[in-house]
Amino acid sequence: MSATVSFEVTFPHGPQTLTLSYTRAGRGEPLLLLHGIGHHRQAWDPVVDILATEREVIAVDLPGFGASPALPGGLAHDLSTMTAALAALCGKLELDRPHVAGNSLGGLLALELGREKLVRSVTALSPAGFWTRAERRYAFGVLVGMRRIAERMPLPLVERLARSVAGRAALTSTIYARPGRRSPEAVVAETLALASAPGFVETLRAGTAVRFTDDVPGIPVTIAWGARDRLLIPRQGVRAKRTIPGARLIRLPGCGHVPMNDDPALVARVLLDGSR
Repeated sequence: MSATVSFEVTFPHGPQTLTLSYTRAGRGEPLLLLHGIGHHRQAWDPVVDILATEREVIAVDLPGFGASPALPGGLAHDLSTMTAALAALCGKLELDRPHVAGNSLGGLLALELGREKLVRSVTALSPAGFWTRAERRYAFGVLVGMRRIAERMPLPLVERLARSVAGRAALTSTIYARPGRRSPEAVVAETLALASAPGFVETLRAGTAVRFTDDVPGIPVTIAWGARDRLLIPRQGVRAKRTIPGARLIRLPGCGHVPMNDDPALVARVLLDGSR
């Protein structure tokens, strides 16, 4: 069941009220799920039911994505602001140092929460921030291209394409290695989410100078990378392991940049093992 919560966050120039949308399911130790840029919390749907048998699962729409409005005027969609927002959300929902898992931008945010010692464990799936300058420019160029196509495509055309395996591949093969496994309804919804996300431009702009260069000592860290990731290429996982020597680095065979739909059973097992 989806819900919306508003809460106050104190920033250097004063308090602001933020509103985020989320879903909560299952029982057990809390596991916070964070999606990537341009996506929404439904990216986690393929694994939520599996995870909910052993964890209390909280999937969040990040500020300016999905059903969550953009940050109030004057606030940058940068790492420090997003981290403060997520920490305040955990306080509001009475989540005491939850486990956290994230994909892409969400993986970077999960690592930042871990670096700040705000969570019990981190599992990052193809996290952003371990790129070279050229790799970042490539990834951002692809994302901007995807956004422009989504913005310009009429809804009837999106719906027609989503009905066929070939059409779903045309719409989503950049992020999924097995786009035919995504349901037509999910492909339509995430295309609309990408086109309408009010936080997309500001979040992308804030990421131009981002590189994750700190170790995350003292908590378990798992980094998993899809072997067929076409957006953040898998060699970035080796850099992540060098940056965080104590992390487990796991290869996800047959998976793309958003692996939850490519192999739900494998990804759910990685998330459950990483959050013990």
